[in-house]
Amino acid sequence: MNLVTITNEINVYLWSVALIVLCMGVATLLSVRMRFFQVRLAKDMLTLLLGGKSSENGISSFQGFAMALGGRIGIGAIAGVATAICFGGPGAVFWMWVYAFLGAGSAFAESVLAQTWKEEINGEYRGGPAYYIEKGTGIKAMAVVFAIAATIANALTGPTIQAFNIAESVHNTFGISTLVTGLALAALTGFVIFGGMKRIGRTAEYIVPFMAIGYILLALIILAVNYKNVPGMFALIFKSAFHMEAVYGAIWGQAIIWGVKRGVYSSEAGMGSGAQASAAAEVSHPAKQGLAQSFSVYVDTIFVCGATAVMILCTGMYNVQGADGTFIVENLPGVAAGSAYTQAAIDSLLPGFGSIFLVLAIFFFAFTTLMSFGFYADCNVAYLFKKSPKLKEIQIAVKLILVAMIIFGSVRTSTVAWNFADIGVGFCSWINLIGLILLQKPAVKILKDYERQKKLGLDPVFDPAECGIKNADLWHDIVKRRYSDLLEKKKSVMKNQNGDKDIAS
Repeated sequence: MNLVTITNEINVYLWSVALIVLCMGVATLLSVRMRFFQVRLAKDMLTLLLGGKSSENGISSFQGFAMALGGRIGIGAIAGVATAICFGGPGAVFWMWVYAFLGAGSAFAESVLAQTWKEEINGEYRGGPAYYIEKGTGIKAMAVVFAIAATIANALTGPTIQAFNIAESVHNTFGISTLVTGLALAALTGFVIFGGMKRIGRTAEYIVPFMAIGYILLALIILAVNYKNVPGMFALIFKSAFHMEAVYGAIWGQAIIWGVKRGVYSSEAGMGSGAQASAAAEVSHPAKQGLAQSFSVYVDTIFVCGATAVMILCTGMYNVQGADGTFIVENLPGVAAGSAYTQAAIDSLLPGFGSIFLVLAIFFFAFTTLMSFGFYADCNVAYLFKKSPKLKEIQIAVKLILVAMIIFGSVRTSTVAWNFADIGVGFCSWINLIGLILLQKPAVKILKDYERQKKLGLDPVFDPAECGIKNADLWHDIVKRRYSDLLEKKKSVMKNQNGDKDIAS
């Protein structure tokens, strides 16, 4: 049995329907337990997204949001959505949006937990699943396995996949050597990630909104040009999602599976990646960053992936394959599922522009993912070696490896590399989802504490003891250094509310 076969078998188990069900189950559980804050606190999500400032130890809420969003929006937003439509029909888009709504619950919980149990390492905030699993559950072995898997996925296997897609698209469109593209991409990525958390945050802050808005605007233009098809398109999405469209009846189950799967892969809600960016943000209360990060799931899956879906569907540039392998719909004979659908949709508006636009989109989507990989790898290396006097040297070495893998991946890719990347992310997902189940109570308590303070007219400030949370000692120092004025106002309000009874500082 060769390595390809072995890694394929591992992926079959890791990425089974069970993982999709677990993702959906955890997202639904958390959303219900937090009384669908996605609706109740929608205004706070937007307000907190744009507020906040960075510090010498952390980045702003928006930078943390942009960094996590950059990691979420990958090439799957282009090719993955098209594949879901091909094998699940138009109804898959509806279930993708359903997961985005519920997945915001998972994104909130993991971001809040990352903020709660973050650490200050070499003067900068670091956190994520490895940190909160160890401190929150006490199961260090599970945390270590997560950190190792995340380091491998972000520094070794993941970069090769992103680099290959950029280099191949540039070569196919402009004829530029994949090695030349790889060297340029490696230099650009290295410049950003070696600048540390602050430079990654600032770069993401400028690039991510630009690329997301540009992509969505193009979709809106295509919708406007094809406005007569829009009502029928949305009707088709909903009818196909609920087994009301006869032609898609045979693949109705696949619509749910492919839709949720695309939502899981795209949003990464519950996988723990965005939590690492969340921990780096400077906020006075963990729930603030949790609410801001929840919105990134909407931007990625509802808006960006949704943009791909509506471009393809309203122009009719797609095929749908039945369970027996024959095509139920074949509008593009001989065209394989993937980015070619999106290209055809754009070409229907601007002939010949589709391939050029896709190169730009793939570059920006994959490059921002590479930036996030650099930070995520750094977070997990910091967790594994935080007590080592050689931590900085180890972090530099891992970044050099990441840059080298970009060059390697640009000129060569393999099934094994793709499989190893999926295995790493799969392990991380299982571990993090189990961690979220075990730590759901602290996440719910922190949200309640935030809402309680808001009702009193306060700008919430976090005290772990009031929520019954242990091992979050850094927060006492954070509040004392940066939010002492908010703490004093909170004490005053609480004292007035409770008469002469003082609250603990």
